[in-house]
Amino acid sequence: MEPQRIVARLEAAAARRAAAERESARGDADLNPGMQPLRRDLTPAAVLVPIVLHAGAPAVLLTQRTDHLRDHAGQVSFPGGRIDPGDADAVDAALRETEEEVGVSRDRVEVIGRLDPYITRTGFSVTPVVGFVRPPIAPEPDPFEVAEVFETPLAFLLDRRNHQRHSRIYDGRPRHFYAMPYERFYIWGATAGMLVNLVDVLAPCAGAGDADRGP
Repeated sequence: MEPQRIVARLEAAAARRAAAERESARGDADLNPGMQPLRRDLTPAAVLVPIVLHAGAPAVLLTQRTDHLRDHAGQVSFPGGRIDPGDADAVDAALRETEEEVGVSRDRVEVIGRLDPYITRTGFSVTPVVGFVRPPIAPEPDPFEVAEVFETPLAFLLDRRNHQRHSRIYDGRPRHFYAMPYERFYIWGATAGMLVNLVDVLAPCAGAGDADRGP
């Protein structure tokens, strides 16, 4: 997908949100009706959805978290985290976290828009900030937080045949979630949910309904 089309799709999505005069949101409850966040006072957070503009074949940069972390240990995620008091806004937080976690400085990122906020079961309201990253880049991951940095082709993510719905037993009942297994990486949960939102924005008519396919 061409960079100009990506920007145009994100701008159109922002215009729809503004016209609706309310903030739409995605979240873990999308596939689990009644499974609301564990607390009412949601913690603001932000992530960067980094689209690396390789010639002719853009890719999305992701991280594999280390196994010893308290939250989401070992999972695939976007670079990001809580919005700190010193951050100007969600964009500032996403860029700061990206510098800290993967060593990609903010001057390498062109912010082009954002997706819908994503509400997690654990009580975070996450703003996904979308940005272009122009290669070459040489990630320097923080060894405490990030075990590995990898890229997934945007074309793979845009193909809804690669969107699956999986489930696990959580607190004694099934919890359903999106998953996009790619090579040896298992992309799932909130990260996969935000990627589904990205695809809904960039390719709203591509293979509609295929995301309902099971594993």
